[in-house]
Amino acid sequence: MSKKVVIVSSSLRKNSNSEALAMAFADGAKAAGHEVEQISLRGKEIKFCQGCLTCQKTMQCVLNDEANGIVEKMGQADVLVFATPVYYYGMSGQLKTLLDRANPLFPADYRFREVYLLVTAAEDEAETVTGTRIGVQGWVDCFARAKLKETIFCGGVTGTGEIVGNAALGKARQAGMQV
Repeated sequence: MSKKVVIVSSSLRKNSNSEALAMAFADGAKAAGHEVEQISLRGKEIKFCQGCLTCQKTMQCVLNDEANGIVEKMGQADVLVFATPVYYYGMSGQLKTLLDRANPLFPADYRFREVYLLVTAAEDEAETVTGTRIGVQGWVDCFARAKLKETIFCGGVTGTGEIVGNAALGKARQAGMQV
């Protein structure tokens, strides 16, 4: 059965390592026959959540920017994939801001059940990704029907393209195929 997969890439750097992981996941999901939409946060206007909670009643954010369309697509996906570089042992600010703005999904009849996390970092120790995973897991925990299915981490990559040939790309592609 074909699923709708939405992949959000949060690095603002063109051709980033985390974006390469996202593309590998997308390639695998497409090869398996799934519908895939890739969304880059690069160049997007996404304002900070103001905490007004109007969205809990209206299921719409009062802020008028590009986050609203992205959040709508997230709610219609069967599978969500977040790709992020690690900044100071946490997810990128762009991803955190989007997750905060996804608050209208909480009372909605969202479709996603599986969430994947794709992470890259300059450091390659396993604990490098802990803060990022905890942050995304906290968001996923707010959605009773969803679970964080897998985290794929590629450490030791800093410069653009350093991920080329890394085994993590194969893991991401394989995860996409198994959605």
